[in-house]
Amino acid sequence: MFKLTQGWVYSLLSVISVLVAALPSVALPLSPGDRLEVTIPNEKHFSRIYEVNQEGNLEVPYLGDLAVAGLEPLDAEQKLTRALVTAGYFPPQALKLSLKVVLWAPVEVGISGEVFLPGRVTINESAKEERPVDIVGNDSKLILGDYPPRRSLTKAISAAGGVTPTADISKVRIIRGQLEKVIDLTGVFSGGAVENISLVAGDQVIIPTADRFQPELVRPSEITLPGIKIFVSNLTIPADSNNLSAIRNEQEGISFPYGGRFSQAVVATNCVGGTKATNADRKAILMRVDRLTGKTTYLERPVEDLIRNSYTEAENPLLMPRDAVACYDSRLTNTRDVFRSITDIFTPAKLLLDLFF
Repeated sequence: MFKLTQGWVYSLLSVISVLVAALPSVALPLSPGDRLEVTIPNEKHFSRIYEVNQEGNLEVPYLGDLAVAGLEPLDAEQKLTRALVTAGYFPPQALKLSLKVVLWAPVEVGISGEVFLPGRVTINESAKEERPVDIVGNDSKLILGDYPPRRSLTKAISAAGGVTPTADISKVRIIRGQLEKVIDLTGVFSGGAVENISLVAGDQVIIPTADRFQPELVRPSEITLPGIKIFVSNLTIPADSNNLSAIRNEQEGISFPYGGRFSQAVVATNCVGGTKATNADRKAILMRVDRLTGKTTYLERPVEDLIRNSYTEAENPLLMPRDAVACYDSRLTNTRDVFRSITDIFTPAKLLLDLFF
C-alpha cells in the first residue's frame, strides 16, 4: 500500500501553494470589450484596432474568429501570429506582428460574503469616451499599454458597497476559472503594502467573515463606505417638524459620515440642547434592521446619559447604513401636552354647554 511520507506531504503542499498563487498572471488577461492594436509593418489588411467581442473572440479579416479572452496579450499575439502563418498569409519566420492593448473595457465580476451589496458589479465603467477606431499609418498617436486602475480589486469591493465591520479582509479570495488566490487587504487601513490586482470578466471575489465586530473597519477607505444614509425623526418639542429642525429626510435618508455614532446622530437630529429644566429628560432610540434576517432591534437611552456617560460600544454604537434615530420628549413636556390635550377637548364642550344652557 502506498504510504505518504512527511516529505511527500510537504511536496504536495508546495505544489498546491504554487497553484493557488498562480493567480493573477504577470499580465492582465483579456476580457470581452478590450481594444487591441495589431501592427504589421507595410501591411494594411490586418493592421488595425480590434475589439474582443462578446464571445471572447477577435474578428480577423479573411481569418474568422480567434478566441483570445482569458489570454495574456503576449499569448494572444503569438496565437494570432501562428494563425496567420498557418492560413498561408505570411511565410514562416517572416511575420513581424505586434499586439498591444489600447483600452481596457468595463467588466462584470461577482462579489459575495461580507459586503453591504453582494452580487454582480460592473467596474471600469468610466473608461475613456473617445475610443480609437482605426490606425493612421505611422502617424498614429495611440497610447499603448493603457493602465486599468478602475478594474482593481478594491474598486470592485467599493462597487459592492464596501466591506462590513465583520469582514476578514486578511483572507479575501479571488477565483478565476480553476485558479484561486488569497489577498491580504489589511494594508488599506494600516498603510502597508496591498496587492491590489486587476480583475477580468467572470472573476469571483469572496469576502469571508471574521465572526466578530471590528470597529477599526468603520471608517472611510478604499474598501469601505465614504458615508451612509440614515433616517431621523424629531417631530415634537423643541421642534414641531422636521423642516423646522432643518432635517430633510430624502427617499434614502440623510447623509452621515461613515464612522459616526448614535450620540452624534442624536445631536444632528436636534435632540440635544434647549431648556435644560424641561428638555434634559428626553430619550433617544436607535432602530436597526438586520439585512439578512429582517429582524428589527432597537436601543433606547436617555439623551443626557448617551451624551455624557457612554463608554462602550454597546452604550453608543457605530451607525450602519439605513439605521433610524428618533427622539421622544421629556416627562415634563409629555405631562404638559397631556393637559393641553385635555383642555383642547373640554374647551369646545364647555362652549357647547354655555350655548345651550
